[in-house]
Amino acid sequence: MSEDLLTPPHLTLADQAALWDRLRAATPARIALGRVGHAPPLGAVLAFQLDHARARDAVHAPLDTVALADELAPLPTITVASAAPDRATYLRRPDLGRSLAPAGAERLALVDAGCDVAIVIGDGLSATGVQASAATLVRALVAELAGLSLAPVVIATGARVALGDAIGEALGARVTIMVIGERPGLTVADSLGIYMTFGPRIGRADSERNCISNIHANGGLSPAAAADKLVWLIGEALRLRLTGVGLKDDQDGLAAVGDAELSGLI
Repeated sequence: MSEDLLTPPHLTLADQAALWDRLRAATPARIALGRVGHAPPLGAVLAFQLDHARARDAVHAPLDTVALADELAPLPTITVASAAPDRATYLRRPDLGRSLAPAGAERLALVDAGCDVAIVIGDGLSATGVQASAATLVRALVAELAGLSLAPVVIATGARVALGDAIGEALGARVTIMVIGERPGLTVADSLGIYMTFGPRIGRADSERNCISNIHANGGLSPAAAADKLVWLIGEALRLRLTGVGLKDDQDGLAAVGDAELSGLI
């Protein structure tokens, strides 16, 4: 974006520079990059190319399932794959990423069905993000779910969000939590999203899920904060027996009301 077209002409050069400095500090967007002749500065071009490469790597990188399982230990884990046979097919055929491969279905059939919560970690569109912080998030979540029965953590490759429905149904879970790598951008390539579904079964619509997104270290939600918010949502989902558009995230509002009641204000 050119500064020439947007800078008020009556400002001094110093004031113009200060204005653009304030705007740059307020957003990660690529604004007021300057120019060298008819091109952006070399530093801006190289930074763009680096961020683009990181985003591409996040999409195409394989998930190290062994390292992830080791990081989750001593939590029990099961590794499964979607029906997408390779990464290239996964990217072209989202429908295959929503279905379990037969071998994965057979592994899940060996688990005693029936649990309150099934946690699934899917590579999604950013294995980089999953590798960076999924284990930290899941361990923080499990620590706060005392009193609820949990299935083994399922690590899924070639996964789309709806793969959690097939996994949760196979495990007889009341609620499925899908922790998945989000589509990377030029600002953040390692972000996670969480999708929660009550009564998981094949064919559930996206409107029947709740989502917590932008979990990353670059100004996003921390794994600990995401786990705290998710625990509250799980409790509400089990109480109301639903997720999706019927379950509103009003945790902060309810906490404020509770504080006011305790202090005798209302």
